[in-house]
Amino acid sequence: MRNSKISGMGFYVPENIVTNDDLSKFMDTNDEWIRERTGIEERRWVEPGKDTTSGMGVKAAKMALKNANISAQDIDFIIFATLSPDYYFPGPGVQVQEALGMDTVGALDVRNQCSGFVYALSVADQFVKTGMYDNILVIGSELHSGGLDKTTRGRGVTVIFGDGAGAAVVTAAKGEGGILSTHLHSQGEHAKELALIGPATNRWVNKIIEEADETDLSYFPYMNGNFVFKHAVTRFPEVIQEALDKNGFSTADIDLLVPHQANLRISQFIQRSMKLRDDQVYSNIMRYGNTTAASIPIALSEAIKEGKVKDGDLICLAAFGSGFTWASALIRWES
Repeated sequence: MRNSKISGMGFYVPENIVTNDDLSKFMDTNDEWIRERTGIEERRWVEPGKDTTSGMGVKAAKMALKNANISAQDIDFIIFATLSPDYYFPGPGVQVQEALGMDTVGALDVRNQCSGFVYALSVADQFVKTGMYDNILVIGSELHSGGLDKTTRGRGVTVIFGDGAGAAVVTAAKGEGGILSTHLHSQGEHAKELALIGPATNRWVNKIIEEADETDLSYFPYMNGNFVFKHAVTRFPEVIQEALDKNGFSTADIDLLVPHQANLRISQFIQRSMKLRDDQVYSNIMRYGNTTAASIPIALSEAIKEGKVKDGDLICLAAFGSGFTWASALIRWES
């Protein structure tokens, strides 16, 4: 059975930069408050009508295809991870197929939120390993800004999230490197601790309108911050160690950990608990905020661009988020 590898990465973020000071103009917050709790200095929010979830995904995909030195016509399957699709249905994978002028290849949409990209990468890995597909386009893209409560009431969530997209081309590895293993977990008993409850099939828009009052916030994202933090700092190290144990490595062998960019404090806690050096952990949340399914591919793209990823490096991707779901992927990098 052949291994798969990431042969090209790409990312796109909107031009519109929203600083912490910008947020303080329409909610009771300030730069110090946000930095202290999240490490975020700024994020990108789309300009209404200019970018879409699928459109950002397409832009990231074009960069990934270029870096992989293949064309859209070489892709034989699409996997698109997002919690913020353009439409309730269909999912954005088919929009990518159309926008890139591909043949009638399959398109799969993944709804695993913060863990979405690693889940999608895991699916791509298995398809390539079994020989079902040769070139798979994996995208993580999110447009959060249009659905956030931009008042003081919603600041605990709103200050965290940004918009953007990242993409990877997954192909067959030449040697024994590439994606060594992926590890996926879930714990649905905590689903409502980080969720957007409505509208949904059991609570359609007309029902929300009928019941509308100022105390009903179920149509905005909800997060039990302290509860999520406590679980994240437990599950992150667990799933990273699971990947290392599976392949006979230790934390000292990691050349670069690229965690989901949820909160800089979480990443720092993980780094300390696993005794990792600064140069072993990549963070860019200070520039982009939490872009959910897009955060890992954006971060990995930047790390490659900055020369922090070299052939033979041991790269670990890890994520934790809504569901709860968490996941990791261990990669022996092969260009």
